[in-house]
Amino acid sequence: MPAQVVIAQPLTPERFLDLEALFSQKGCSFARGCWCMEYRESGRAVPPGGVRLADVRRQRMRELAAASPAPGLIGYGAEGEPVGWVSLGPREAFVKLKRSPVMKPVDNRPVWSIICFVVPAPYRVAGVAVALLGHAIGHARACGALTLEAYPIDKPGRSPGQWLWHGTMSMFERAGFSEVARRKPHRPIMRLELGDPS
Repeated sequence: MPAQVVIAQPLTPERFLDLEALFSQKGCSFARGCWCMEYRESGRAVPPGGVRLADVRRQRMRELAAASPAPGLIGYGAEGEPVGWVSLGPREAFVKLKRSPVMKPVDNRPVWSIICFVVPAPYRVAGVAVALLGHAIGHARACGALTLEAYPIDKPGRSPGQWLWHGTMSMFERAGFSEVARRKPHRPIMRLELGDPS
């Protein structure tokens, strides 16, 4: 049985090697190219000649690891191994959301956004993303967020795990999220009210 998430920690410079180890695993090829920077970038990212875009993005994520709030959480299994990642933060950190036809802001309320989950193939279908979502809710609340927003996939039946980076609607529903908008048939926008952090 694949390892469960027993703890989730904010990404820091000291934990960046764990993120690299996670993204190097089977089923994470998309993550190795994106480094969860796609929605943090404005326009088309074009690196200087001879430099791979993935390397530029990895360096940018390494820099964000030293920032506050952290750009996401790493989930660890019982043996201390990294088993999953969730990218989240204030919506304004994800500049591409502003012009996304599917995920553009519903209103002007300050919200935190959950953008994606990365779970290597060996750990899928073991509740890793669900556990990470629970940790993400707690982390956002501890950071003072009042509303948490997500952009999951709503499709009948099973879908390949590598296409569920945004999570599934049912997973968010079970965590208490409610749909607030839908601009494409399979792409709801969901929110969870976190309440007053005081």
